[in-house]
Amino acid sequence: MILARVVGTVVATRKDARLEGKKLLILKPVSPEGKDEGGYVVAVDTVSAGYRERVIAVAGSSARMAEGCKDIPVDTAIVGIVDDVRMD
Repeated sequence: MILARVVGTVVATRKDARLEGKKLLILKPVSPEGKDEGGYVVAVDTVSAGYRERVIAVAGSSARMAEGCKDIPVDTAIVGIVDDVRMD
């Protein structure tokens, strides 16, 4: 699982037909403390996440098991919106 923040969107006028109607968001991985980590990830949004929201994303075969992603060429999917992170 990846803890990340939504930082942008991707608009693709030409894409695989199985991605039609799917919202693509740019994610910036973050630490549990909220500090930015390296790189960016493009993910399919399955939970209607918004700009700057913290989210949980899954990658690989787990992404293809997310709601609405079966048999779709997806490598990363947003599966939750984070309300709070606590570390003991």
